[in-house]
This record gives sequence, C-alpha cells and structure tokens, in this order.
Amino acid sequence: QVQLEESGGGLVHAGESLLLSCAAAGIIFSHYEMKWYRQRPERERELVAFINNSGRRTNYADSVKGRFTISRDNAKAIVNLQMNDLKPEDTAVYFCNAHRGGASGFDYWGQGTQVTVYS
Repeated sequence: QVQLEESGGGLVHAGESLLLSCAAAGIIFSHYEMKWYRQRPERERELVAFINNSGRRTNYADSVKGRFTISRDNAKAIVNLQMNDLKPEDTAVYFCNAHRGGASGFDYWGQGTQVTVYS
C-alpha cells in the first residue's frame, strides 16, 4: 500500500519559516520524481516545487523562487520543502506528490497539510 504522509504545517506570522516533510512508504522512492503542490482558497491546485529522482535537478514556481527549497533523502524516502520568508499569500493546503512515467505516467498524493500565514 502506497502512503505519502505530510507533516510540518501550521500557523505562522509573515516572515517566519516552516519545514514541510513528506514520508513515503510502499514505493521505490528513488524511482519517483517528487513535487509539492498547494491549493489556496478558491483557487486550483498549483505546482510549487519539483525535484528529480536523484535530487540534482529542481524547479520552482516564480512566486516562491528564492524563498522555498525542495530537497530529498532517498535513503529515508523523505522529501522536504523548506519555506522561508512566508507571506499571507502562501496560505494553502500543501500536498506531496510522487510521479513516475512521464506525461502518461501515474501519481500518488498525500492528504495535505495546512499552512496559514497571518500578517
């Protein structure tokens, strides 16, 4: 059974930091690209950060570049999202995603973790 479990969300003041973690089970973690998505209130889910299988390649949404950092530990099957200088517009439910197989591949999702940033 595949399981992605996010943790680390919470309520913070603007300018503060949070570390989100996603622990994977039931998959060969190193075979999967990992992504963090978020869904802000009344908006569609959007891609925030991407990291490839080896961890050598990353990509970010323009809105979080320079503030968020994605990383992974294949030995521990964990992907992290370090979020610094948080803004109220970062308030969202953050989801961990594991993807394999290119455009026609398949995905696994976590349940999400709430991040709320107040000004």
